[in-house]
Amino acid sequence: MSLDDYGGGQGPQPDVLVVTTNDVPGYRVQQVLGEVFGLTVRSRHLGSQIGAGLKSMIGGELKGLTKTLVQTRNQAMERLVEQARARGANGVLMFRFDVTEAADVGTEVCAYGTAVVLARE
Repeated sequence: MSLDDYGGGQGPQPDVLVVTTNDVPGYRVQQVLGEVFGLTVRSRHLGSQIGAGLKSMIGGELKGLTKTLVQTRNQAMERLVEQARARGANGVLMFRFDVTEAADVGTEVCAYGTAVVLARE
């Protein structure tokens, strides 16, 4: 089952649709395959920690840390999609992120959800 026509947008459409909702309008859940997740742990870079410390004193966005967190979340999501695809899913419902500190040396980011097979209604 391809989701090529989902959303009607331009450009390539995902072969695994990831949503934060319980369902997808116009589709029914044909099969629930179970939980899938993508996990990554990033260590802190000493230079970015010093820069973040200085920036926090004067205020403003911590752009280096923001960029790192975006990259980390994207990597966790890519791993989630790979796991869903490997299980034969074409959708992930109830997608969420969980972020925790990992023993004061880095940040753990976990993307998780429920892998499903979606079919057009």
